[in-house]
Amino acid sequence: MQGPSMAGAPQPGAAPASAGHLLAVRHIVKRYGSGETAVTALREVSLDVREGEFVIVRGRSGAGKTTLLNLIAGLDNPTSGQVALFGRDLASMSDNARTKLRRSQLGFVFQSAHLVTSFTSQENVELPLRLGRTRQSERGRRALEALALVGLAERAHHRAPELSGGEQQRVAIARALVHAPRLVLADEPTGSLDSHTGMTILQLMKNVARVAGIAFVLATHDPQAMSVADAIYDINDGMLARAQV
Repeated sequence: MQGPSMAGAPQPGAAPASAGHLLAVRHIVKRYGSGETAVTALREVSLDVREGEFVIVRGRSGAGKTTLLNLIAGLDNPTSGQVALFGRDLASMSDNARTKLRRSQLGFVFQSAHLVTSFTSQENVELPLRLGRTRQSERGRRALEALALVGLAERAHHRAPELSGGEQQRVAIARALVHAPRLVLADEPTGSLDSHTGMTILQLMKNVARVAGIAFVLATHDPQAMSVADAIYDINDGMLARAQV
């Protein structure tokens, strides 16, 4: 399930980035409200992510991790600064264009698997392809490939209640990978798992990054995640700093 390679020149309005960068965040500030009641969630945050890189953003709850992921995904707009995703400045894109970009080139994993309980594993994994109007025969093939990638090919026809918590999260990862995204954003993906299962999930995602060349940005406070990271950033009171690996 090799993701598409980068091709072509950066689009007009793209933030400066070195070759191979999928993501370039430049000096973003995010404030909520105005005047004396304004809350600053992010303060002059900059971040680069390369193809196949496994990046950890660690910090306590409320530090700004989820806000940062939302801005990277184009689900929200920064108060100032710039986010360039795959060479395109998100601020210059329409809502419809952002939606298409998310559906085609981004994957998402959350703390809860959010599986449709009445669907089989395969049907859950096929959901992004249905949104993309992929033909049925192709959906089935790619869903089975994604499930094999996360070691669940034999559970393709089991429904969510028949799976363990770790298996459900692996189905969620397969769903995030099935359309061959270039970047996966994961928000506390091991937060609801025990430490052993959580480590299994982290190693699985790191292996996908290495084998398929898909970049990952994980927002987490799980200390186990640090052992598999290519780069670690600490976020505290909305300020981001790179840590020593």
